[in-house]
Amino acid sequence: MNPSFLPDHKPRGTLGQRLFAWMDSSGTSYDETTAARKRALFGRLHGSILEIGPGIGPNLKYYPSDVHWMGVEPNPFMVPHLVKSIRELGRPKENYRIEPGDPRGTRLPAGDASLDAVISTLVLCSVPHPEDSLREILRILKPGGKFVFIEHVAAQRGTRLRRFQDFIQPLWSFVSGNCHPNRETWVSITHAGFEQVELEHYRYPGGGPAGPYISGTAVK
Repeated sequence: MNPSFLPDHKPRGTLGQRLFAWMDSSGTSYDETTAARKRALFGRLHGSILEIGPGIGPNLKYYPSDVHWMGVEPNPFMVPHLVKSIRELGRPKENYRIEPGDPRGTRLPAGDASLDAVISTLVLCSVPHPEDSLREILRILKPGGKFVFIEHVAAQRGTRLRRFQDFIQPLWSFVSGNCHPNRETWVSITHAGFEQVELEHYRYPGGGPAGPYISGTAVK
């Protein structure tokens, strides 16, 4: 029998997914740079939470030990790394669960108004339709539940960086799993229908075309 945190089946992946998982597991500088921000955003979450696209699990160590966590990870090559990260936490395994999920981000495996929080870090840049994903997040959050996010976004319109982002977007999306460097994700979040949205624009050092970021919390 599989441990409770393992998915019941192993979906087939693509070569691109395998490469992306290898690249993700080989780098640590991003997590080190954003550690303080993640502690502030994730450290006060409690109850049942769902993380969209947890990858190899860099966020796990920032959640309080009493959470019941579900990770929706459509890339099967991330799962072995994610399982390793869960085991290394040294916490009750029954509090952790991995689901393969919908790669389009339009259907999440949770009931209506069933979760205390949903977390997205560097996910809304790559889903086909962010507005659909945000509607699904609202569906599964309890009233008063929180959507917590860290996302790279488009630069300000009219700037040289924004023009460069627009120029490279087709190739960037092709080689980076549909990632869009020029999405105004903050607009999608603020117009999604949340009761309250608090977000901050900042710059990730060394991010190049993907340097502009937002982070924050939206409350249902």
